Amino acid sequence: MNRFAYLRADDVGAAVRAVAADPSARFIAGGTNLVDLIKENVERPTRIVDITRLPLGEIGPGERGGLRIGALVKNSDLAYHPEVERRYPLLSRAILSGASAQLRNMASTGGNLMQRTRCSYFYDTTTPCNKREPGTGCAALGGFNRMHAILGASEQCIAVNPSDMSVALAALEAVVHVTGPEGDRAIAFAEFHRLPGDAPQLDTNLRQGELITAVELPALGFAEHHAYLKIRDRASYAFALVSVAAALELQGGTVTEARVALGGVAHKPWRDREAEALLVGRRVALEHFQRVADALLQGAVGRGANDFKIELARRAIVRALSHAAGRTSRDDARR
Repeated sequence: MNRFAYLRADDVGAAVRAVAADPSARFIAGGTNLVDLIKENVERPTRIVDITRLPLGEIGPGERGGLRIGALVKNSDLAYHPEVERRYPLLSRAILSGASAQLRNMASTGGNLMQRTRCSYFYDTTTPCNKREPGTGCAALGGFNRMHAILGASEQCIAVNPSDMSVALAALEAVVHVTGPEGDRAIAFAEFHRLPGDAPQLDTNLRQGELITAVELPALGFAEHHAYLKIRDRASYAFALVSVAAALELQGGTVTEARVALGGVAHKPWRDREAEALLVGRRVALEHFQRVADALLQGAVGRGANDFKIELARRAIVRALSHAAGRTSRDDARR
């Protein structure tokens, strides 16, 4: 049995101190991922710090005209919040495409950002996994890797980030607010998650003891021209083979701002600003979308069972951009 101490934190400072003092301690909110990891002996915390009573469950105005989302806001509450549906429908649709209604009712905003890969070798403690136990190897390299990364991977790890919410937040260029032993800081979403490199056990750039307190959305929400396309093996409760968050600003049929984030293809939501810039100043046209897709997937590498993801991602990018620009129906973009 995995024995651990349990502490219910009454304030943010107490929660931070409890985890900062013990490298194997973990924060818990909804627990929709951590509890599974403990059951499978992937995580063996010596202390669990319950943060559900902390005052981090509000959605309100952010700085510079945006929206500030508390770390304990439930995924379902966030997806159906009137301001999110009105100003950031891309985020709402991404959340609703993930998990099940029951899980969304439990999962928190901060927890969604912290969820770990669903790589089967990561969960199987009888197999080598550098993410679970550094230095043991990566069984997925020569194993069943149909769900695995085609971008940004290393010889140490080819797992992918499972979060739908994070793909939309990457496209929206959200900011993650955290607090820790050294005080408060803000992390641009592009810098929050890590690529595996030679330290795949580290999923994020959080420091020991740091706690997510809020996620801030900028004023620009791409409410008029956006799409979230998720391609998966079944219609519900399945992780993405490939997902695309596309967001455009248009003026007279010309693109003035373009964002494209990919999920299911890398260790973190994947963006390439140079590729996105290829659309700026150009008229909405299929050939321009195809050019962006080619640029985004430059350097993509399959590992055998996931080779198909490269072409799948290429087509998904074009389709999502076409929908965001108004060139396809919404129902067509969801298939």
